[in-house]
Amino acid sequence: MKIAIMGKIHPNGLTIFEKNNIENFEIENFEEDSLIKNLSDVDGIVIRTANLTSKILSKCRKLKIVSRHGVGYDNVDSEYIFKNNIALAITGTSNAVSVAEHVMTMFLYLTKKIHLSNGLVKSGNFKNKSELPNFFELYKKKILILGFGRIGQELAKRCLGFDMEVYVYDPYVSEDVIKNKKCHPIKKKDGFELADYISIHLPLNDSTRNFINFDDFNLFKKNLILVNTARGGIVNENALLDALKNNKINSAGLDVFETEPPIKDHPLFKQENIILTPHNAALTLECRKRMSIESCMNVFNYLKNIKELNKKNIVNLSNLNF
Repeated sequence: MKIAIMGKIHPNGLTIFEKNNIENFEIENFEEDSLIKNLSDVDGIVIRTANLTSKILSKCRKLKIVSRHGVGYDNVDSEYIFKNNIALAITGTSNAVSVAEHVMTMFLYLTKKIHLSNGLVKSGNFKNKSELPNFFELYKKKILILGFGRIGQELAKRCLGFDMEVYVYDPYVSEDVIKNKKCHPIKKKDGFELADYISIHLPLNDSTRNFINFDDFNLFKKNLILVNTARGGIVNENALLDALKNNKINSAGLDVFETEPPIKDHPLFKQENIILTPHNAALTLECRKRMSIESCMNVFNYLKNIKELNKKNIVNLSNLNF
């Protein structure tokens, strides 16, 4: 048995293979020819952010499972995987807390305008604090959470801890589930019109690409703070730039971009009413350890210990024979 690790992961996960005498190796060269050569005889793949195309996958003659080091899998040709009965796994229980905390950090930073206060003190203008623009509380503000999976639910808990009013748009989650979490189900347009904050936790696919576009920014309150830690492309970046430039919304926080890494002179970089992070919301040390262990455990259990497999982590469970 042979397992490929596409991208460096925390060593805690690799011990699962080593303790069970399963051959594993790390791949650093993600060029197509190199991947076709090195993946041809592997039984399983643990993958971070590199791309697995149908051309590469078609040359993997022994492949039985691909396990994402994370929850999104748009870097893997899922259509090919599903058609060929290869298991596709995610680390469904690992990153929710870290991402939810990242969202709250962005909310607080932008709401309190921390960077302006910090700059005032460091520049020797402590006494000029009355010149700072208004900053606010999260208390009693309305947040719209788009997508109510594990991350959305963890964020809701933290927002409720600040006594915020939490509204949820997710057509795939029952209203009873949302209400049982002390949140309010709402339609997309209604949520856009009432929200003081929006946080995005949707997958990127044909139905969610440009989910927030030019027209939507005309619905938002001018005090809106918009945060996207899900996937670039869900928010149209040109529309966001226009909204920030023309003060259609208060501010935004992005952990993800339409193209990653973004170009060096990206126009969003010039905006003072946005905070940007390099797609690292889920990369706290604790989360990296959990994702490493869970992604490797998915592979090990699927191949060697099926009774212990967390079937909720298998995206295409209904297509597989157990």
